[in-house]
Amino acid sequence: MTERQLSIILAVVYEYIKTGEPAGSRTITRKYIRGLSPATIRNEMADLEEMGYFYQPHSSSGRLPTARAYRVYVDSVTARARNHSHSEDIRREIIGSKTGIEDLLMHVTHLMARLTNCVAVAAVPALDSAEIQHIDFILMGGNNVLALIVLKGGLVHHSQFTLPYEVDAKSLEDFSRRINTFISGHSWSEIKEVLYQYASSGLSEAETSCRDAIRELDKFLTEQNYKFFSSGARQILDLPHFQAISRIQAVLNLLEQEKPLARMIEKCRNSEALRISLGEENETEGMEDNAMILIPARPRQQKAVLGLIGPLRMDYEKSISVLETVANALDEDSSGR
Repeated sequence: MTERQLSIILAVVYEYIKTGEPAGSRTITRKYIRGLSPATIRNEMADLEEMGYFYQPHSSSGRLPTARAYRVYVDSVTARARNHSHSEDIRREIIGSKTGIEDLLMHVTHLMARLTNCVAVAAVPALDSAEIQHIDFILMGGNNVLALIVLKGGLVHHSQFTLPYEVDAKSLEDFSRRINTFISGHSWSEIKEVLYQYASSGLSEAETSCRDAIRELDKFLTEQNYKFFSSGARQILDLPHFQAISRIQAVLNLLEQEKPLARMIEKCRNSEALRISLGEENETEGMEDNAMILIPARPRQQKAVLGLIGPLRMDYEKSISVLETVANALDEDSSGR
């Protein structure tokens, strides 16, 4: 791709995001790329259409960007500095909030939806952040172990896992008794590092088996096990993009089914980086005309993910800026700065 073609792609995508109208060669020369004739731009646009970056809704109309063109545009946006124009207002709404994490994340999704006109989501590991009352490790035979986790309020979760070697029942009972002196009244995210250190220094005779048990428990408590918060699903009904029932249904299905959304959130949470999925890059059926932006965050010292779901014709610069500002404000609030 030449520099001229790149400039044309960026101009067509930007024009469509701002106006919702197909971009013609005269518009591009008048508003974005001066010094070139409309005929030259028209020829380049025809070449870019053959390359899969544009399409024409009608033979006499201007060009519209494909998901491939949006990817070029989004990569350009993420590669440069952004204007965080809402940063002070967002910081004031978040920093110093005395609400619990659930109320905080619900407030944050309302805020993001209002600022972007997209569906806003937030997800935090449900078991990872819950207060634990008691954990028991029960030998099921050989090296198979059952973990029973009792949460505050009496909710019980269980997970069975296999250690790489046999362990005796007495060692597991002893470990259960000792682990509960640390864990009772705390969340898993608060104490798991302490338990790893305890297994290394205080349980030298069974360090390996204890560390393996903690690792398996950590996997169960944190892997794709989220509590979701969302806002803005009603307001996107007013957007022209979502006048097609299939498009709004795809978004609602994503929010209702949760598992596909959890998979995408898990990838973002593990990579600890901004992730943008465009069109067919989305894993969920029916989301080919939509975009999703996800970013890690740390509300109340807990690992979470914030996100926006909207049309491919999303204002990416503003949406990314809002997400980054909210994530930074949550981190600042958690750090007490």
